[in-house]
Amino acid sequence: MVVGLNERDAPLELLEQLTVPERELPKALTQLLDSPHASEAVILSTCMRTEVYAVVDRFHDGVADIESFFLGRLAASEGSADGELAEQLVVAFDEAAAEHLFEVAAGIDSAVLGEGEILRQVRHAEERARAERASGPVLTGLFRHAVQAGKRVRTETAIARGVTSLAHVAVALASRRLGGLAGRSVAVLGAGEMGEEIVSALAADPGAPGVVVANRSAARAAALAAARGARHVSLARLPDELVGADVLIAASAAGEFVLSAEKLAAVVARRAGERLVVIDAAVPRNVDPAAGGLSGIELYDLDDLRASAEAEMAARRAEVAAVREILAEELERYRTTMLERSVAPVVAALRARAEALRSAELERQRSALAALSPEQAAAVEAVTKRVVAKLLHEPTLAVKQAAGSPRGERLAEALRLLFDL
Repeated sequence: MVVGLNERDAPLELLEQLTVPERELPKALTQLLDSPHASEAVILSTCMRTEVYAVVDRFHDGVADIESFFLGRLAASEGSADGELAEQLVVAFDEAAAEHLFEVAAGIDSAVLGEGEILRQVRHAEERARAERASGPVLTGLFRHAVQAGKRVRTETAIARGVTSLAHVAVALASRRLGGLAGRSVAVLGAGEMGEEIVSALAADPGAPGVVVANRSAARAAALAAARGARHVSLARLPDELVGADVLIAASAAGEFVLSAEKLAAVVARRAGERLVVIDAAVPRNVDPAAGGLSGIELYDLDDLRASAEAEMAARRAEVAAVREILAEELERYRTTMLERSVAPVVAALRARAEALRSAELERQRSALAALSPEQAAAVEAVTKRVVAKLLHEPTLAVKQAAGSPRGERLAEALRLLFDL
């Protein structure tokens, strides 16, 4: 099942309160698995969504446990939801949950249709959960197949052509607001994955602007700047850089306001009336929203980026039908694979039972077979194994082919009863 919220259905304030930063993933996954109803869990938390994927033994109890998890985070952040949190949550189970994840990985459930970054985020979410021993065979199989489907979609359709990430949308918005970035000065707050994407997008812009990177970790800022031909400064020096900058794009994972309205007011006072375009692409936000009321500050947040991305979407929307066809094929392939796995224990038990009977019968005839030469004994061993394999071939094939259907359930149950499995 999947329970979560995204930027479409929940206000930005609520979404940022429920974001699970990378450093908090181990504790959060442990909390989810402490539930008596969950045996596996993966948390997919990005700037656009926070979703919990889980394997549970009881649907309603599972939903309640995950809702309690979110409420706990909300209380810890001292936030409050408008109305009932349950009304904001998206819930899906079984095949609907698988379909949802496939659509997320394919980039058709994103504000930026066809975005590329989400595919890496889906893969990383499962890898982190597996490292914490929270993801098991069910979710590992689901996430791996979703990633494969996402790759296929991007290879066989044009869903990912053009602007494909929030970072590119942010850079494109800055360029439009300033009539191009050639000769401009851009400050980037954050040297994590999002920051790297922003700096790369800036470097690819025609007439690439001058870029300075600021980050809480000076070493990481220095490494990113060196790799992209940019400058770097300490976080403390960022306000000084903003005095001469044209644009600030914030994407730090600080989890709090790095730039208060007071700090930016002081920057504005030193800019002699020149406007500063500020694009806050972080969740939780890096820039105090109150700064948008300052004369000389032109502030945009995630909602503005989403609206900006709409202009890029027309051509890609024509690809959605083709994407859904591919996803339908991949979902059917996933379903078939999972159903075959569901009968695998019965097939394995049948083969183990037959092998045990074969070995026991040969053991009972040990004295009668003692006179055989090693070659003859090996021949007896091989012949009995082949007989058993041939006898089991048809029933094994039949139960696998019928897996997931009422007939398959009847065949599996018949094998259990007939062979005492």
